[in-house]
Amino acid sequence: MSQWHRPARPARPAEPAIEQVAQVTQRLAVLLAAGVSPASAWEYLDRPGADGGTEGAPATRTGSGAGPAGLAQPVPIIRAAAAAGRRGDSIADAVAAEARILGGPVGEAWLGLAAAWQVATQAGAPLAACLRQLAASFRELGQLHTDLQVALAGPAATARMVAFLPGVGVLLGSLLGFDTLHTLFLTVPGWVCLAGGATLMLAADRWNRRLVRSARARDQTPGLELELTALAMTGGGSIDRARALVEVAAERFALRRGQSAAAIEQVLALSQRAGVPAAELLRSEAEQLRRDARSDGQRRAATLAVTLMIPLGVCVLPAFMLIGVVPLLVTVLSSTVLVF
Repeated sequence: MSQWHRPARPARPAEPAIEQVAQVTQRLAVLLAAGVSPASAWEYLDRPGADGGTEGAPATRTGSGAGPAGLAQPVPIIRAAAAAGRRGDSIADAVAAEARILGGPVGEAWLGLAAAWQVATQAGAPLAACLRQLAASFRELGQLHTDLQVALAGPAATARMVAFLPGVGVLLGSLLGFDTLHTLFLTVPGWVCLAGGATLMLAADRWNRRLVRSARARDQTPGLELELTALAMTGGGSIDRARALVEVAAERFALRRGQSAAAIEQVLALSQRAGVPAAELLRSEAEQLRRDARSDGQRRAATLAVTLMIPLGVCVLPAFMLIGVVPLLVTVLSSTVLVF
């Protein structure tokens, strides 16, 4: 009896790497809130049976970069943190060392997690709430990266289609009986057209890459310094000690400070005038900075869909004319002159 097989489902697009950092951060927050010790939390994430599998069973992998417990994230970071916890070394330093190797936006996100871990450890403050806020910030950044990919998809598909048009023009000329290939590759006008078209296509590619880079989030952890200051004060330390801990962490883990220092001073001044706890005001200001960063990112993503059409009109379409149309016209005119 014949068996019917269900058609394979199309592969899901890969999640932004920043989402993977958010997943780990959220799981750490849940474990810590449930009373698991910091060192054991990393150990549970590194343990192959952490998701309910059999203890000692092979780790479940979702892809070439998948980690233990089904986490599609860089394995070395979790393993390095778990190993540091077992040895009694600094977990924050272990995470930061691997994050610097990664580099880029994902490395910056891991460095933000390392800074939060360091400040909480030194201040003796509960870390779970801060990690939850950090995970939410990472998820918003992941959504921003997805929006940028969606904004890029249309213009990129159009550019790829137009990039094939020169070949279509050359093929059409050949089908009509004109030797456009000879004109394009074996004559001086053809070389000029070919060089000009290639230069324009290269310029369009570099222009598109520059536009995409400028639209991406500049700060992977907006409001983190305010959140760290509130975290340090929650541990019972003074304002001066909280500032010192955050400044050391910011320098040690190369955090982007931006206007956070000025915002912290304003919030602390308001707290003293109003006689209210500074930690809550700092968290509120950090949340506002995250909302501003999210709105700014959405605006950049929407603008990117329009600005990416500029290289298409300025570079790609002229390249098509130079490679696909001009050689055909030169061949037709040459044939016409020879006939007469």
